[in-house]
Amino acid sequence: MNFIKTFIAGLLAFLAGTVALFFLGIFLLAGLFAASMEGRTNILEGSILKVDFSEEIVDAPSADPLSGFDPMTLQTKRQLSILQIVEALDAARHDERIEGIYLRMNGGGSLAGSALLEEIRDALVAFKQSGKFIVAYDETYTQGRYYLASVADGIYIQPEGGVDWSGLSMNQLFFKGLMDKLDLRAEVFRPTACTYKSAVEPYILTKMSDANRLQMQQIVDSMWGTIAGAVAEARDIAPAQLQQLTDRLSVSLSEDALKYGFVDGVVYEDQMDDVFAQWGVEADEDGEYRFVTLGDYVAQLRPDPKRLIAPQVAVVYASGQIVDGEGSGEEIYGNTLAQTLAEARNDDDIRAVVLRVNSPGGSALASDVIWREVELLKAEKPVIVSMGSYAASGGYYISCPADAIVADRLTLTGSIGVFGMYFDAVDALKNKLGITVDGVQSNLSSGMGSLKPLTPLERATIMRGVDKVYATFTEHVAQGRNLPLDRVLAVAGGRVWTGADALDIGLIDGYGGIAYAIALAADKAGLGEDYRVVELLDQPTGFAAFIASLNAGVRSVFVRTEMTPMVEEYQQLREALGQQGILMYSPCKVNLQ
Repeated sequence: MNFIKTFIAGLLAFLAGTVALFFLGIFLLAGLFAASMEGRTNILEGSILKVDFSEEIVDAPSADPLSGFDPMTLQTKRQLSILQIVEALDAARHDERIEGIYLRMNGGGSLAGSALLEEIRDALVAFKQSGKFIVAYDETYTQGRYYLASVADGIYIQPEGGVDWSGLSMNQLFFKGLMDKLDLRAEVFRPTACTYKSAVEPYILTKMSDANRLQMQQIVDSMWGTIAGAVAEARDIAPAQLQQLTDRLSVSLSEDALKYGFVDGVVYEDQMDDVFAQWGVEADEDGEYRFVTLGDYVAQLRPDPKRLIAPQVAVVYASGQIVDGEGSGEEIYGNTLAQTLAEARNDDDIRAVVLRVNSPGGSALASDVIWREVELLKAEKPVIVSMGSYAASGGYYISCPADAIVADRLTLTGSIGVFGMYFDAVDALKNKLGITVDGVQSNLSSGMGSLKPLTPLERATIMRGVDKVYATFTEHVAQGRNLPLDRVLAVAGGRVWTGADALDIGLIDGYGGIAYAIALAADKAGLGEDYRVVELLDQPTGFAAFIASLNAGVRSVFVRTEMTPMVEEYQQLREALGQQGILMYSPCKVNLQ
């Protein structure tokens, strides 16, 4: 009888769960359909393109149907890729229905990297060449928003607002003290030459090494030089004066920003109607101006029918940490990306490939798997690498074979180096949790790197592997970049460079974003203007992929909700604790909000 009751209860629970999942699926599909229909508006003459960043701006589009879905609120937030944005701004430049652009950056969306701001800003500069206006308004300008807004013909601010303009800084959390308290020990293996390979420092030091401090200072100075230089030129402020204003926090209040030429007017937002009227925009019969958001404008763009059968330039995305194996999601799976590149190589309709790299690196083995496929692809058709906000360490490893590499000035790249790291948790388990480890083994080094300290022989073996990978890395760079090995070694050592500095030392071939890389690929393939762009995305399949995506969304929301002030640091620590073995990884990231 108990068995029958248990069986019936289990069956009912299964049926209830199945019904719940069915209705959840229907709800999600309805939401996704509504999201897909959103933005299909009729754009009228005399419209103003409103760039408010209410969408999430991402480097690479996601093939996941649940991307942007918040399982806590059951709402979907639209995502826009950088390629969609630059294509939309280019289309708006030639669209007679669009009178100008209103930069109203209060939508709460996020920008995944400082170089994205640079690419959007460059697209706005190109838009201005049409003779159309750009005006910006905000209550309070962050440095990233102001850098973007500085391209505008007019910048306006709320009377009680201000400008956060204080310069750049890079800070790093060090976990050595925490690990000491937990009796957790990190064993690090670095080639002698890799003095700048700082990814391991938070686990073995309590502050920056001299080499790391030197490179981080150089990065900050270079990036700030790019940002401040662009603002000084756009606002006609002498660079020396701009530096003084920055050091003295002179433009923090709206009236000061007006006094020193950072803004052109201090107004309430309803008074922006007068600004639009000054630019000759006509309101409708109700006195309202016609706005179309960037997301809505992207949604109504359609490909040119004449180009549907044209030769293809494929864009392949390498976004995230590089890991071994196959899969899809926020990481770059070595075998999966290699397979995508192989498909592009074997597709006769694809004449050239742009590999968009936005990665700090990761697994040395997975990086080499991808490198090999880029080499094979390059032998058959042009390959151009477009670097995003960072393409360092393993991200540079997979880039170096390309025919050409283009990057933004704010891109972080290089970090040509390698390290090995293992965590010894024996004392932590024993002293903190009362757990001890015992076992048997067939040979002296069986279970190497598991729950026992490394032996001298094992350490020597790991170090040999690290040295071999570093030698291979530098040789690949020398071959791919057509540089003498001595010159590569002089700029390697794990040192991170900005795109602004990478050109002079031969690590990249030019400045530009993804649109420039696509044009360069088409030119190298001899396509002229007769080509179309296709994006090759990893497509998650099956119900398991659906559940995995939903689960990942829940975890992401939890992290953001519970650990908002320390999300970046938490992710860095989580990545590091999961990284054991020989790695090519750079933790340097700078995000301008």
